[in-house]
Amino acid sequence: MGETVADRIRDAGTENFPVASRLLTGRKRGAVMAFYRYARAADNVADDADLAAAVKLSELDAFEAGLDGDPDGRPEALALRPALADRPEALAEARRLLGAFRQDARGATYATWDDLRAYCAMSADPVGRFLLALHGEDRRVAALSDPLCTALQVLNHLQDLAEDRARLGRVYLPADWLEEAGARPEDLSEPRLTPELASVVTRTLDTCGTLLDRAAPLPGAIRSRGLRGQAAATLWLARRLCQRLRRGDPLARRVALSRADVLRAGAVGLTHAARRPR
Repeated sequence: MGETVADRIRDAGTENFPVASRLLTGRKRGAVMAFYRYARAADNVADDADLAAAVKLSELDAFEAGLDGDPDGRPEALALRPALADRPEALAEARRLLGAFRQDARGATYATWDDLRAYCAMSADPVGRFLLALHGEDRRVAALSDPLCTALQVLNHLQDLAEDRARLGRVYLPADWLEEAGARPEDLSEPRLTPELASVVTRTLDTCGTLLDRAAPLPGAIRSRGLRGQAAATLWLARRLCQRLRRGDPLARRVALSRADVLRAGAVGLTHAARRPR
């Protein structure tokens, strides 16, 4: 993967958030790219509609074996080990991702927001924590990174509501919120959001907005110039995507960021990279 932050986020929805950017140094970017290849390969296994759950889980075990150094493990995981030889805490975050992929392979549902948030703690938060650990940032900064990562994961799911259910049978909305609104999972097969389902989407976006507010101090808390700039750009793009989802209908057509959004985020990132951390 040689994409810039602009390339990774332009189709925000195919990825949770940009993991490699020109704002990062070449050495760090190499490790991030190895992490991306590992995460993408494992995610592809979990999302393969043609594989049985047992096969997926066996394949995911091979990823974990690779992280442990087993020569029979998945090559993407084996390749990640030397890139993180001096960052064991970053390697631990790569391992945490496998919990989310196993959950996807089993076809988990989410009864409450807390259940969905717990899933994001495995599927999204480790990516931000990985980047922080790779750059040697203070561990306490993760308290600001986690809300951003969770919000981006949920926004990603909102973009893909119809496809996730049609192709994989997954519903990444709290079941109790659907029930309270009088909406049904079957409504995700409609050509447009029903009023009931729209109210659940709005509630979810409101919650994402609160998470992004909590993450607002993140760029200023990061010492690394490049990572600080990337965090600022990602935060700006998350807010922009949230706005677009409020105005759009993800069942009627794909809601995505524009090239102008990406360029604006790049300018925001460069501005923050030039600032001193607070």
